[in-house]
Amino acid sequence: MKRLYRFLLKLCVYFVIITVLLVVLFKWTPVPVTPLMVIRYFEEDKATRTFWKHDWVSIDKISKNLQLAVICSEDQLFLTHNGFDIKAIEKAIEHNKRGKRMRGGSTISQQTAKNVFLWPERSWLRKGLETYFTFLIELLWSKKRIMEVYLNSIEMGNGVYGAEAASQFWFKKSASNLSPQQAAAIAAILPSPKHYKANPASTYIQGRKKWIVNQMQFFGALSYDKR
Repeated sequence: MKRLYRFLLKLCVYFVIITVLLVVLFKWTPVPVTPLMVIRYFEEDKATRTFWKHDWVSIDKISKNLQLAVICSEDQLFLTHNGFDIKAIEKAIEHNKRGKRMRGGSTISQQTAKNVFLWPERSWLRKGLETYFTFLIELLWSKKRIMEVYLNSIEMGNGVYGAEAASQFWFKKSASNLSPQQAAAIAAILPSPKHYKANPASTYIQGRKKWIVNQMQFFGALSYDKR
């Protein structure tokens, strides 16, 4: 039993060291590929399989409109929370208990942790690891860096990942030049980017886009110094 305990202890220590080093590495370097990109690639039929679209750009080359749109759409407390929105999680649990369509309560930080380090399926193991990685990135990264990694890694269309690839795919322009309406359209499809289109937008996405633009106006200027 002592050998087993020592082995498990060493395993835990190695896990912490490796994961911390990985998070520190991605504090400074681009994330070249995520588990979701690889999983989606192999989910496609071999006859129609195409390589994913992903072009990393610095946050300074991503329109503030898109940064603000995803905050207003996905996580309006992003600048002030420490990685978790407890009220949103409680609301999601109550909603799901009523047997309605599953709703998540994940913050942008949690989504970033999941997208960069983990796999997409729901499980207690993955949720536990997501909590761990969320704690690490909130501890070691700035909010601006979390947003930069998020906007460069998240799925924004079928085989489309990151702001630059999404901007080119949906609107044939650079991510730095997105208008508020175009940014809101991309943010509107994030709950299910494989099934919705930012352009041309369905009636449902048009409604979400209008709501997001209104929220952007209420939110005001975006500043990462608010934390």
